[in-house]
Amino acid sequence: MKQVGLWIDRSKAVIVTIEEDAEMMREIKSNIKTPTRSASGVRAQALKRSPGLTDAAATKDPNSHHPLGQYFEGIASLIREADTIWIFGPGEAKVGLENQLKGEGLGGRILGVETVEKMTDRQIAAKVRDRFLR
Repeated sequence: MKQVGLWIDRSKAVIVTIEEDAEMMREIKSNIKTPTRSASGVRAQALKRSPGLTDAAATKDPNSHHPLGQYFEGIASLIREADTIWIFGPGEAKVGLENQLKGEGLGGRILGVETVEKMTDRQIAAKVRDRFLR
């Protein structure tokens, strides 16, 4: 049985795969620029969007060319062979990935989605081991 637990936010995903008593960890960077603030405190737009395409739309459209949609597609391609998938992280990226997986017909493999704060790679691996190897 192949089990995957992953921590995700907009900047990176840490994927921990457990299969036949072997554990593998992989980090995926999104390369998505985050909005920055100018000296005056006004938000500068760092992401270029297609007209009318919002972050929400990008997470729902698996064929989107939006950077966030491409990020979710890439992660989904790495975990689609898993029997069970557990997603956790601090922000909305976990919901975007969940929507991507459901859109690909993999929703039944999602064990759960949990909100947690920033974690080190060691903490992530320990959390996944605790979840799957109890």
